[in-house]
Amino acid sequence: MPRNIQNGQNKWKFTTYRDWCSGFWPGELWYLYESTHNKKWLSEADKFTRHLTPIASEPGFDHDLGFQLFNSFGNGYRLTKNPEYKAVILKAADSLATLFNPKIGTILSWPQNVKRMGWPHNTIIDNMINLELLFWASKNGGPKRLCEIASAHAKTTMKNHFRPDYSAYHVVVYDTITGKKIKGITHQGYSDSSMWARGQAWAIYGYTMCYRETKDPQFLHFAQKVAGIYLAKLPADMVPYWDFNAPNIPNESRDASAAAITASALLELSTFVKDKSQARLYRQKAEQMLNALSSAQYQSRDVNSAALLHSTGHHPNGSEIDASIIYADYYYLEALVRLKKLQVGKRLCQNL
Repeated sequence: MPRNIQNGQNKWKFTTYRDWCSGFWPGELWYLYESTHNKKWLSEADKFTRHLTPIASEPGFDHDLGFQLFNSFGNGYRLTKNPEYKAVILKAADSLATLFNPKIGTILSWPQNVKRMGWPHNTIIDNMINLELLFWASKNGGPKRLCEIASAHAKTTMKNHFRPDYSAYHVVVYDTITGKKIKGITHQGYSDSSMWARGQAWAIYGYTMCYRETKDPQFLHFAQKVAGIYLAKLPADMVPYWDFNAPNIPNESRDASAAAITASALLELSTFVKDKSQARLYRQKAEQMLNALSSAQYQSRDVNSAALLHSTGHHPNGSEIDASIIYADYYYLEALVRLKKLQVGKRLCQNL
């Protein structure tokens, strides 16, 4: 599966089906099929999706099952209603649910970091996206407790994962005995007190999705709060630096992936808020983000075969800095598909 094209290069670096990014490429192919109705994309999407089948049968190894199997099999089932896809999704949801700790109220994100980092129970903001797998499964043949797990995770995260200004920590570490929060820290952001751009984007997207799935107004309210600080601190071109508090702004790497994720989320959020002026604002900001990403500065065009340039993966680790990254392309394409639907007066149906 394609993962990234490093800055200055023009060839994809590939990874195995077990990589957390493995679901984004088949997900892109499904969006291409949806947009064009070209059977070529259907064939390719099915082929690459099926490569991920073994993951669903493995014991839950981390939270990324949603990224891997919902973007692939989920989009595939939405468009084809293939019962084989549905079976994989339901199995994956059951696997993800095994990582839920009821004492704490969240899913364990990184089991490997319990001993490696000394984080007894760790939950990362990225995990909000994987809750969609549980919500969907609970409505499509899986047990209702999957919805309860997803809602509990979202509410616990809402309580513990955010600072008073609604900026998100990347990681929250919990005590497995008391169930209480030990600390909030960063892993891929600049510092424990900074606002990591992609983490905030995950929060905007995640709570918008939670409202869609539950219609619980507290999730809609919170999505607007976490979107508010993100929008307030954006640079003029609407594409954030990799961390809003990085020390050398404006000489810091941008993160086009965060812009793409947020643009897609804001398009959906604009359809939920009742205040028409606020809805217009979210739609306008999303379109401005997409216009920026579609400009010669950020769209790859003849530079390489990705869709976007200038994303940042793990800056503190020196990984994927100012690169083309597959998940940036996925959310960019998703946002364009959503915008196209809105422009022709179609409702944004549930993703799956």
